[in-house]
Amino acid sequence: LTSAGGMAVQRVVAERWKQRTGVTIIEGYGLTETSPVVISSPLGIEQWTGTIGIPVPSTEATILDDSDNELPPGEVGEICVRGPQVMPGYWNRPDETAKVFTSDGWLRTGDMGYMDERGYFKITDRKKDMIIVSGFKVFPNQIEDAVALHPGVAEVAAIGARDERSGEVVKIIVVRTDPALTEEALLAHCRQHLTGYKMPRIVEFRTEPLPKTNLGKILRRELRDAPAPAVAASPSMTPTP
Repeated sequence: LTSAGGMAVQRVVAERWKQRTGVTIIEGYGLTETSPVVISSPLGIEQWTGTIGIPVPSTEATILDDSDNELPPGEVGEICVRGPQVMPGYWNRPDETAKVFTSDGWLRTGDMGYMDERGYFKITDRKKDMIIVSGFKVFPNQIEDAVALHPGVAEVAAIGARDERSGEVVKIIVVRTDPALTEEALLAHCRQHLTGYKMPRIVEFRTEPLPKTNLGKILRRELRDAPAPAVAASPSMTPTP
């Protein structure tokens, strides 16, 4: 049995794991505030689903908009949960507790996603990590999943960068397994998997591993806030505009 959590599993990781081990990754979901599991894929699945599965026993999950209205299957909103494992509140912080609970007891997780027609939940991304390009919502997980399919990419993070015309554009920060991988080749790969407004407009290559939490989750906020390090250009690299 292989179970994964902490961040969304990328398709390329799931496929390579199944290839090498013959075992399907079971994806689960939870928070410290839910001690910790609330949603999980059934243990008997034969193929990775790309979803986090269904609520565990005695647990409810739904998708709410910003006004606490329940959304129908397929529509993206905030994943909200309630159940016996959900905390009653933050210790001695009623102000913070009030921010994360709705009036009818749903815990707002801060994760965006949707429920499909089967009742399976799919995470699109953290609410605070959304990139808004000309009014369109772009979820970094989708960008990272597409970029990571390239065999020359070791790891990638997608973040928003300010733009005068569109408000934000997609920027990707890439660590390569293939030093000869160029910006042009990577963008050509992206065009096969992403629609126009989701396309990266800025590509930054790094040689050092990307900053991560103790659980191995890439720290996008740190990448957004920190100045880009200088990288020596190679003949195969085109300077980023």
